[in-house]
Amino acid sequence: MHEKTPIAESELILNNDGSIYHLNILPEDIADTIITVGDPERIKSITKHFDEIQLEKSKREFATTTGIYKGKRLTVISTGIGTDNIDIVFNELDALANIDFKTRTINDNFKQLTFIRIGTTGGLQSDIPVDSFVASAYAVGMDGLMHYYECPESNEIEKEIQSIISKFSDFPSYVFSGNQSLLDSLPENFTKGITVTCTGFYGPQNRSLRLKPKNAGFIDNLQSTKISGDIRFTNFEMETAGIYGMANVLGHKALSLSVILANRSTGHFSNDPSKAVNNLIENVLDWMA
Repeated sequence: MHEKTPIAESELILNNDGSIYHLNILPEDIADTIITVGDPERIKSITKHFDEIQLEKSKREFATTTGIYKGKRLTVISTGIGTDNIDIVFNELDALANIDFKTRTINDNFKQLTFIRIGTTGGLQSDIPVDSFVASAYAVGMDGLMHYYECPESNEIEKEIQSIISKFSDFPSYVFSGNQSLLDSLPENFTKGITVTCTGFYGPQNRSLRLKPKNAGFIDNLQSTKISGDIRFTNFEMETAGIYGMANVLGHKALSLSVILANRSTGHFSNDPSKAVNNLIENVLDWMA
């Protein structure tokens, strides 16, 4: 067996207690199934349903709680907003699972993690009302994250989505799929579609306050387009494409599940966002259990 080359201290950065740099957690702190949320405050909305809390740690916007729900060990972690944070969170969680911190070498046996995003989103279709649940079968990244990594060749539907997006926008994009086995196991109250992950909340999602977005027809084009199998563009948000991209290249499973709080077609916003989010959380936890 060839001697392994240790990863340099400048690349794998550890804290004095041996924890990974940004997340401030140790390999034994995480479960194999990890729920990601954007808002640290949302963690308690999930873990209040747990039967047991084993660990609570936080650093910056990254808060982590691990516990037991109906006999299943789960970790809930906040990523903050945006795919720049997804790059940090997913690389460090993968390192916790697949790198020996003492020797700074990659483990011989790969451990696959399962990631479930529980989030909020803006809907694009008038017939998918606020408070509805959507599952991201595919995600389009309008950010730049996955352009920094070597990625596998896209499948035919991903290529079709990429081709359509390139007609609607001058900005570079990428496309990744959610895990099919997780998608297939979902209950029927989740609408499956294509999620567009944007680099911001206002201009990138075609919102106009005092500034006018450059690509004014983007939403109209998304709303009126279907791809093979009648799959539609269903929603905007800011993390899913990065989650799918990083999970895919690292060899993990991922699925993004969201509740629509704003419908961009009808102009409606949820009357009770907290209730809508809690309803999603309860549905997702029951499905996971």
